[in-house]
Amino acid sequence: MIIPMLQALYDPRSMLPLPTDSAFYEQAKEDIAFFGISSQVYYLLKKRGQLDQTPLFFRTWLEQSYTEALYLNLFIERQMHQILSLFEEQGIEVIPLKGVLLAERYFGHVGARATSDIDLLIHPSDLERAVNWIKSLGFILEQERIPSHFHISYSKPLPNSPIPLTIELHWDLLKERTANLNINEFWEEARPLEPYKHIKELSSYHTFYLICLHGWRHNLDSLKYFIDMIQMIHVLQDELDYSIFLKNAASHKTLKRITRTIAIVYHYFPHLTRIKEFPVKSTRLWWEYEAVRQQNDRTLKQYVNWIYYELFDFDSMKHTLWAMVGLISR
Repeated sequence: MIIPMLQALYDPRSMLPLPTDSAFYEQAKEDIAFFGISSQVYYLLKKRGQLDQTPLFFRTWLEQSYTEALYLNLFIERQMHQILSLFEEQGIEVIPLKGVLLAERYFGHVGARATSDIDLLIHPSDLERAVNWIKSLGFILEQERIPSHFHISYSKPLPNSPIPLTIELHWDLLKERTANLNINEFWEEARPLEPYKHIKELSSYHTFYLICLHGWRHNLDSLKYFIDMIQMIHVLQDELDYSIFLKNAASHKTLKRITRTIAIVYHYFPHLTRIKEFPVKSTRLWWEYEAVRQQNDRTLKQYVNWIYYELFDFDSMKHTLWAMVGLISR
């Protein structure tokens, strides 16, 4: 139900009026809440001047959901800059990942993409110092560490909230021994984030790379990962050079992960070909919306998708074997 709506909102050639059937919006409301994309849908409708074409009950709910997410984003933004300022004082280099920075840079507003935590990339050599400093800010609840993983998480309780605020400290973007990704390349092309000296932000190219890998890591189990990629393709357009991107992915041994993930997004949102053609054509995608939306609806195709994700989305037998080891040890 929600995919056709998103297709219409993102397709620049689509000027069709929105449906008027209230049953459509009841289902759309359920889908939007399920995927946690109320902020994105609200902002797209408002940007296209179509918010007033929706029924009052839907519009009221969407505005309320957006406002709640906006206040949370503003709170998280203040917390993030408090952490960044502390790291700046201590000379610890940091790159914020996704979150409110992504919303501002590529969605156009801090409230246009909801977030719930803070993700930071740091150098492995700074990990111990970084942990000590975030603990000094009250992030004292450590989540269980996962062997071979690439980040650790700490949380702190929030007043009048059952959900704590979590910060993830990353030193890489993929599990150990499952790729040849060189995280130093991301650092080398990062640019300073004003007004800081030691705080940086990823280049547009590496931000898109991160978003693709992030979507793959979650097996595209939410439309929010689709929207992140679609939004960046719309914004970057010709700035995004797929030939260089795929060449580097082949070198990093992430090519299968990247190509299948992008191919799935292009399959469900074919208008993207008019904006930026993706040179890899793939017919074995396996991903199904129904299996993601209806979690109890498991088909053979969805099981094949899971097997591909767990074992066959790797560029070398060595990386596949390490993925199998990680799967068995869970």
